[in-house]
Amino acid sequence: MPTAMIDGISTRYEVIGDGPPLLMFSPGGFDATIEKWSSLGVYVRTKPLENLSKKYKCIVFDRRETGQSDGRVEHVRWADYVAQGKGLLDHLGIPRAHIMGGCMGCCPVLAFGVAYPQATMSMVLYWPVGGAKYRLSSHQRFAEHLAFVHQNGLEAVAALVAKDGKAFGADPRGGPWASVLRSNPAFAAAYVKQNVDKYKLIVAAMGRTLIDRDTAPGAEPEDLMRLDIPALIVPGRDASHATSAARYLQECLPKSEYWDIAPDDQGEQNTTERLLGFLERATVAAG
Repeated sequence: MPTAMIDGISTRYEVIGDGPPLLMFSPGGFDATIEKWSSLGVYVRTKPLENLSKKYKCIVFDRRETGQSDGRVEHVRWADYVAQGKGLLDHLGIPRAHIMGGCMGCCPVLAFGVAYPQATMSMVLYWPVGGAKYRLSSHQRFAEHLAFVHQNGLEAVAALVAKDGKAFGADPRGGPWASVLRSNPAFAAAYVKQNVDKYKLIVAAMGRTLIDRDTAPGAEPEDLMRLDIPALIVPGRDASHATSAARYLQECLPKSEYWDIAPDDQGEQNTTERLLGFLERATVAAG
């Protein structure tokens, strides 16, 4: 697959299909790779990438710090994920696109719409993360990494990741840069030489500011309420994708459509029909 240097970070991406452009922020939490669109949870059943690429130019990528994309130790905010997506569109010469996210990928979609409304034809928010349980579990993940670093140091983090190869979501001890530690020896060599106290401050700030509410993270409600962008919300219903988070987005987004359907009833055919119908209407409205 091709790569592009976006915001100083090597980004693995792929363009699948032809038609109006659809930038897709992958699901999978802190392991958001291209493959998650066909291998994770509900996406195995509904096959959004396979079906949407028959009518749309689907632009998929490994989010920074995941898969074969690179990363950088810094206080990562939703705006940094947005910069990667917008940079990829610029790299491909695409001024305006539909923007879709799954799971935690919905958060940068919201932030993208706020930052670049003129570049956003529509937003598809598939199983947005959120809810009190999601906030608690996410903060616990960052706390477990910080505790491991405090007790064992950064060299132990690198050794752990090299041994078990697990992503941050599967083993919080490895931290949010686990994927890059595993794939980039130069990054790993620099990582272990950092000032550990400054590193802990970066991680603490990152966890607190990314997961900063019991609703859906990504953008302030007042900013969402000002958006004139069509949005389709497909709700989840579990500890990470609370239905309340999807309803919150329905309340905040003035041009939203809420698909009031239970997760178990979201099949390949009806989901494809709903997604394509929404995108087709949004494409026509965008001119």
